[in-house]
Amino acid sequence: MRRTIGLVLVLLFAVAVAGGWWLFDQGAAAARGPLHPGPEIAELVAAAPGWADGVSAVEATPRERGAYLLAAGGCASCHTADGGDALAGGVALDSPFGTFYAPNITPDAEHGIGGWTFADFERAMRRGRAPDGTAYFPAFPYTAYAAITDADLADLWLAVRAADPSPTPNRPHEVPPPFGWRALLPVWQAVFLEEGTLAFPADVPAAFARGAYLTEALAHCGECHTPRGPLGGLDRTRAFAGGRLGDRTMPAVDAEALADWSVGDIAFMLSIGMLPDGDFVGGDMAKVVENTTGPMTAADREAIAVYLKGLVTR
Repeated sequence: MRRTIGLVLVLLFAVAVAGGWWLFDQGAAAARGPLHPGPEIAELVAAAPGWADGVSAVEATPRERGAYLLAAGGCASCHTADGGDALAGGVALDSPFGTFYAPNITPDAEHGIGGWTFADFERAMRRGRAPDGTAYFPAFPYTAYAAITDADLADLWLAVRAADPSPTPNRPHEVPPPFGWRALLPVWQAVFLEEGTLAFPADVPAAFARGAYLTEALAHCGECHTPRGPLGGLDRTRAFAGGRLGDRTMPAVDAEALADWSVGDIAFMLSIGMLPDGDFVGGDMAKVVENTTGPMTAADREAIAVYLKGLVTR
């Protein structure tokens, strides 16, 4: 009997160790790490006219900057349903784990976030937690938003608070067990959520750093264009190598996939949606161009192009 109990305990210990190592390995693949440009970075920056003087800044009030960040962050694309009120939620996000519905983030007191403080907003954006401490599903890209700067987060809060309140109720997610069990989310967050700003080599060009910030954090491009592991964490060892959104395949946008594209080609596509062959993007990317990259400054679109073509993945 003792021998049987001992064997069971050993087996359980082995399973726990193997599971822990597997989770650690998944977390390592999802770790962002320092972002390094390739040797051709100077040539790429030279092809970005908006960065000719090495910097690109737009003078604006905090509220104007917040409105810009609200667009650059893709908030309208995910939180505004066709025919619905702005930022009132309801957009479906299909995934291998079920269907998630974006919530109402207007200042409505009952159905939106009208009762939130800035501290609540910061906790949601950086830690993926509701005001009551409940963990959010990572369909909300807080793993990317966690790297947003303090100043941008404060300005973004002003823009959200300035939106028109909408009484649109939130739609419950359609996620079967065990993926719908929120009690498991803190474990997922412990493995996959990194807090803190992005890290670069000391001599990284400003255009590359800005492009990284827009692509990795604010516009969270990797959420669709980077493959995911079996637990839904991004596999950053294959950053921007293509992903899936439900039954839809998102194309690769890494340096290899964009080898025949110039910085100008990418920036122009992000501006009006036209591809180098004269065709236009459609579906989800058409909404991204309309709501997110189209309203960006030309310099910011160029910075994204410099980053995607210049990033060296691990």
